Amino acid sequence: MIRKKGSLILCGAFLFVTWNAVLVLLLWSRPPSSQQGDGTSEKAEEPTDGLMKDLFGILDAFANELDKQRKILLQIQTYQSVWVPVNNERPKVDVPRQPVIPILVIACNRVTVKRCLDKLLQHRPSAELYPIIVSQDCGHAETAAVISSYGAQVTHMKQPDLSDIAVRPEHKKFQGYYKISRHYHWALNQVFKTLSHTSVIVVEDDLEVAPDFFEYFRALLPLLQSDPTLWCVSAWNDNGRDGFIDPAKTDLLYRTDFFPGLGWMLRKELWEELEPKWPAAFWDDWMRQPEQRHNRACIRPEISRTLTFGRQGVSLGQFFDKYLRDIKLNAQFVPFTKMDLNYLKEESYKENFQKEVYNAPLVKYEEVKQGQLKGSGPFRLEYSSKDSFKMLAKNLGIMDDLKSGVPRAGYRGVVSFFYRGRRIYLAPPPGWTQYDPSWS
Repeated sequence: MIRKKGSLILCGAFLFVTWNAVLVLLLWSRPPSSQQGDGTSEKAEEPTDGLMKDLFGILDAFANELDKQRKILLQIQTYQSVWVPVNNERPKVDVPRQPVIPILVIACNRVTVKRCLDKLLQHRPSAELYPIIVSQDCGHAETAAVISSYGAQVTHMKQPDLSDIAVRPEHKKFQGYYKISRHYHWALNQVFKTLSHTSVIVVEDDLEVAPDFFEYFRALLPLLQSDPTLWCVSAWNDNGRDGFIDPAKTDLLYRTDFFPGLGWMLRKELWEELEPKWPAAFWDDWMRQPEQRHNRACIRPEISRTLTFGRQGVSLGQFFDKYLRDIKLNAQFVPFTKMDLNYLKEESYKENFQKEVYNAPLVKYEEVKQGQLKGSGPFRLEYSSKDSFKMLAKNLGIMDDLKSGVPRAGYRGVVSFFYRGRRIYLAPPPGWTQYDPSWS
């Protein structure tokens, strides 16, 4: 397109000059007016003189115009190298380089890792910006064959130490948890130390991702980088089952004090902090301890961007049938990178969230359970102890366990969920200040 525009300019300039040259030649070759006798000779010279003056005026104007056209042609020649790319390539434009965010898939002996990888590849917008790294433990040949079948679409790493881990007798049944922790340690070291990435999204081999999975994490990376009160971004809502979420709020995000896992992003700086003290087992519950969390929060969605399909595993289906099987996976693409997500920064979010919660009408459990609430909500349901929280959560159908005193999906003690089409905040009394680790 640029070359064509340059050619049109040159052709236009040539035609303009040619037309004016022809005009001058026609005027120059025009025959003088016929003389009508001696008595009229002096008068006949007057129109001829006027014609010559006009002609010389035209010539002067033409000379000036030629000089202008010459200058234009010189400018065209000067800038032609800019307008016409070399070898028909597009002109190079400096575009800010987007950071690479690798996807680390933790795999072992599930051949159904294919479902996980197929969805990642289906929704991945760029192979360069989102390289997929599959780290496999267990040495399971069939699973290795499935992973290898993807060829250059993924990087297949194999955890080299497949030996059993010496554990105390009462933990022998937890051998799998020890191996998982060892695998995570090795795989994250490969990502951050060997491959020198600055962030990573961790996905286990039994997770399916939503269409806007990559968009979600891309949009939240700058917030994770700039807000020191955040330490992770998760794709998961522990209470994200159909009926407990607002299906219209596909773009709604929260801060949470509970580490959700199940598709989560961390930065290299956090790994450098955690790696020297990484636990031998139960790494996820270890992450939820105050000594690791340091009052930092994660971002989580109202509607999950991951779905787990792996009932069989080291947990032997714990919570799966009751809580995990019916988690709703977001199906509507949300353009998070085009949205202003600064509302999630701690200062503004904390103030606004607490105002909304504690300005909500206080209601009784029976009113919530029996659908007797009047109005569109939100509503606040109060708990005052560990036992009252667990009783209310269990009877309403949300997850009732606490880790180091923090309820699942909770922020400053408040758990937000949908019930019978209304927003409910299960909250401690006003004036709440901190979690009690003994509530576990």
